[in-house]
Formats: sequence, structure tokens, C-alpha cells
Amino acid sequence: MSTAAGHEHFDVLIVGAGISGVGAAYHLKTELPGSTFVALETLDQFGGTWVTHKYPGIRSDSDLHTFGYRFKPWVGAPIASAAEILKYMGEVIDENDLAKHIRYGHTIKRADWSSKDNLWTLEVLRKSDGKLLTMTTGFLWMCQGYYRHDKGYTPEWAGMDSFKGRIIHPQTWPADLDYKGKKMVVIGSGATAATLVPNIAKDAEHVTMLQRSPTYFIPGRNAIDIAEQLRALQVDETWIHEITRRQILKTQDEFTARTRTEPEAVKAELLAAVKLFLGENYDIETHFTPKYRPWRQRIAFIPDGDLFKGIASGKASVVTDEIERFTEKGILLKSGKELEADIIVTATGFDLLPLGDIDFHVNGAPLKFAESVTYRGMMFTGVPNMAWVFGYFRASWTLRVDIMADFIIRLLKHMKQISAQRVEVAIPSKLKDMKLSTWIDPEDFNPGYVMRGMHLLPQRGDSRDWQHTQDYWHEKDELPKIAQEAGVALIVNKWDIHYQNPDVRTVDITEKIIIPFKPDEKCRKIIREVVLHDPLAEDQIQDHSD
Repeated sequence: MSTAAGHEHFDVLIVGAGISGVGAAYHLKTELPGSTFVALETLDQFGGTWVTHKYPGIRSDSDLHTFGYRFKPWVGAPIASAAEILKYMGEVIDENDLAKHIRYGHTIKRADWSSKDNLWTLEVLRKSDGKLLTMTTGFLWMCQGYYRHDKGYTPEWAGMDSFKGRIIHPQTWPADLDYKGKKMVVIGSGATAATLVPNIAKDAEHVTMLQRSPTYFIPGRNAIDIAEQLRALQVDETWIHEITRRQILKTQDEFTARTRTEPEAVKAELLAAVKLFLGENYDIETHFTPKYRPWRQRIAFIPDGDLFKGIASGKASVVTDEIERFTEKGILLKSGKELEADIIVTATGFDLLPLGDIDFHVNGAPLKFAESVTYRGMMFTGVPNMAWVFGYFRASWTLRVDIMADFIIRLLKHMKQISAQRVEVAIPSKLKDMKLSTWIDPEDFNPGYVMRGMHLLPQRGDSRDWQHTQDYWHEKDELPKIAQEAGVALIVNKWDIHYQNPDVRTVDITEKIIIPFKPDEKCRKIIREVVLHDPLAEDQIQDHSD
């Protein structure tokens, strides 16, 4: 950190101190020593989602062996509570002396990029005294997530004002809510609803999960056999963590592939698992058989089958129908049936907020994020010196935190090595006519919150490099190769030289961009051709020395 002209400057500024931000801070601290960095967090503590969500039973819907960081073993049950996850994150902060790099109660209001200065200038509101601070940074590492934390999404249904009970959203669960002995309706059937229903059913008179259409679930024991076996053999926890992660990832990869190659078989297996809890006479077809193939929407894991146990006990039930309107006593369905309730919970998702509430400008012009094109779901055309962590839906979010960190750290080291001050991505000339479409293919993945907010997200191309593939199993091998294959255009301090070879997007005349990454012979041949046999015209070389 340096202070000049009344503001602080950092080499890297991390936005957010949730699971992504804490992970980014760890990688900077351990892999880029000597760099100055800070993580700014709006909340008064670390944790993000695991702090803002306070509904009963809040837990992960991914296993912690892969949702946890690769560098710190997870030693508990795979599906963990919010409190357990926060404890784990706190240990990461304490063990790596990260607390001094995190500032709580700091909200970024505006971010301005200047190509003249190669800097981001930030206006930051400090909660403790209401003072507006100025900070500058060479690189923004966006780890604030992708949805609005202060409120959830609730559709506008007719008659909501007439309901005499309480309407609440899980994201803003009241601390004083007394639901003991109450009739409750939970609207929705995603991971949140599946967590809420069995937990509130313990004390409520009855809980009805009202869904417009069914969702796939995977019930199973909240334990990993191989982890338990290795632990019984007193194997070191670091080894257990790595072996367990690899087994889980291999199993997930195989499962995901099967949802495409044999979707009906996978569907039958998922429904058979539900039937084991609910019995042969339960109407599985109506309430738990989606019309889409598995994995077009996220599949929630149900630890120890608690949701289905709650239904089987009679304390909870499922109604599959559509809402006509709210009434004084509850909800009138399109079938004509009325569900009576004292409390209605709208577990109906959240609103996308890709870049937070930050007012972004690039060289004085407002950033139109939706008009940019994503590079691998982490960088964007027209937005220099910024990376955005957007995790996986079909695997644990945090897997991408780690592999993106590897990429960003490698990139920052390289920029420092060649005295580069700016990095940005640009669609190469050979792809100038590339077809652009929405951030994600709705035929492949289409949860409601993504569909509602698609207009806020950048575009994708029909080339794999210009998409967020949601494919961890290939990205873990692909991302380490990007730089050596010239997948990122580096704009260096002295020269901005573009050689339009189909295999090289940007080449530094000094060879410094390519050589440190130990290119194969094909790349070396290209370099020799550029440097020795194909001199650049004067108009391709721009002097930025002044």
C-alpha cells in the first residue's frame, strides 16, 4: 500500500470478503509476496452469503470437500451449516494473517478506469463515519458474487395485500419470527425450500411446499465413505482432503456426462432414490418428476433425505399447482384449492447483480457490461485490468475460485516481469464475425434467476474461449495453458503491437510475452517468423513512452 495525494493505492484490490474474496486474498498473500492488496467488504464481517442468509437450517448444497478451498482440508460432514462454513473461513483468515488485508464496512460506490494512467480510481464509502474515500489500484479482482444480498426476488401476485398473515423471503428472514404451531406455505422447490421445509416442520403445525413444477433432488447420506475409511486408518487430513476431492470430482464428471448421454437412465435413478423414502404409493410423477432432463437446472443434495422424511412423517407436504391469487387466509390455486397459512415464505430466488451496485466508467464513459463479450467467464472486452469470479453451477463454486486465482496470479506475475501496466482481452481478427448470443445457452442451463437477469450479463461467442462453459473438468486443464497459447492480449508499457497470425493474438516484439511460458515448437516457430522474417510496419508500433 502507498499513500499519495490524499488517497491510498494498492497493486490489487479485491471486491468482497465472501468465499471468493477470502480465497483471492489467500492466493495473493501466499503466491505474490510483496504485492500490496486490500479486500473491501460492505458487511461488518467476512462470509457473504453465509452471513446474509439467516433462515432456519441454512446449509451448503455442495459438498465441503470441493466447496472448501483446495489448500485447507475440510474435516467435517460434507454438507455443512452456515456456522461451520464461517468457522472454516475464519480459520483461513487467522492461519494466513489475512485480517489486516480486509476492511469491513467499506462500500465501493464508483469505479473509473483511466487508460492514460492505467489505473482504477474508486470512490469508497466508509460506514463507520460516512466518509467518502478515494483509492486507486492497478487491478480489480471482483469477488462480490452475482446477486443482490440486501433483498430477494418475490414475484408480484394478485391479492398479496389482502393476506392477513406475514409474507417473508428467506434472504431477509426476521430474527423474531415465531412459527411454532403455525401453518406455513413455502413457495418454491429449489435448494432453499428443500432446506427450509424439514427444518421449520419440526416446530410448525404443518408446512406445505408449493411448487409450480418439480425439481430434481439427490438424497443421500451426509458422509463420504472414502473419507471415513481413510480417517479410520489415521491418514493425514491433507491426503484425505485431496483423495476425497478427486473421487467426488470424478464421480460428478461421470454423472454430468451421463445426464447428456443417457438422461432417461439418470432420471430413473434419481426418482428411485426419492421413492425409497416416500414409498410406492406416493405420487412421484406429479411432485418429483421434472419435465426437463437432469442438470438443466441445479440439483440439490438432500442430506440424509431430511426433506423426504419430513414429507413421509406428515409434518410437511408438497402441492404442485400455480397461484391464482393471494387471499385473506392464504393462497388460492388455479385448481380452485385454497391453501391456508399463517406465514407464507417466498423461496423464489434472487435478483442478479453482476457488478454489485458499483457505478463503473471506462475512460469517462459508463460501462455497458451487457454489451461486452466474456472471455472464459472471467474477463471482458473493453474492460482492462479486471477479473470477475463467477463460479460453477454443476460443480462447487469454489473450485473456480482456486483455478481462477492460479490464472490471475500467473498473469500478474507476468505483467510485473515485463513491466506491463495494462491487460485486456480482444476478439482476434479471425473471429471478428463470430456469432454472439446470451451469457449461457438456455437449452443447456435455465434456472429462473439467470433467465430473469440474462440482459444484465455479457455476451458469449460460439468459440469456447469466449464462453463461461460451466465445465470445471476441462477448465482445470485448459486455464493453465491460456497464457502460453497467447489467449490473453497483453498491452505492455512501451509497445502495443498486434500481429494478425491466427495462432497469436498479441505478440510483444521482445518475445517476453511468449517465452516465459515455455511454448511448444509451433509457438516458437511463429515467434521466429514474427521477429526475424516479418518485420512490423511503423504504423503498427505506437510509442507510449511519454
